Amino acid sequence: MTIELSELQALDMWRRAIVESVRLDAPDLSARQMALLLSVYLTPSPHTVRGLAKILKISKPAVTRAIDRLSDMGMVRRKPDEHDRRSVFIQRTVRGSVFLREYGELIVQAAKKA
Repeated sequence: MTIELSELQALDMWRRAIVESVRLDAPDLSARQMALLLSVYLTPSPHTVRGLAKILKISKPAVTRAIDRLSDMGMVRRKPDEHDRRSVFIQRTVRGSVFLREYGELIVQAAKKA
């Protein structure tokens, strides 16, 4: 399925979705946190700090800070690798799944108004 949008239509759709999320008092995520959260939920697991840094092309400390914040909000959780105690997997949570599903619904509604 292909959707044809101009740059301004795409930005307006994004704006409407963000405005609606603010009205609903949804968690206020930075662009980096949202990119990381979407990567965890929409790309094949397992996810590690190193792997997420590579996907996003940002530093491991930047990923760690974003994971710290997302973890504090209950959007992701850390799970130690049973085979390599130095490694930690980043996993989905129910709260993060619900948040993204609801955010996806906001985008769908914004697209219908485009």
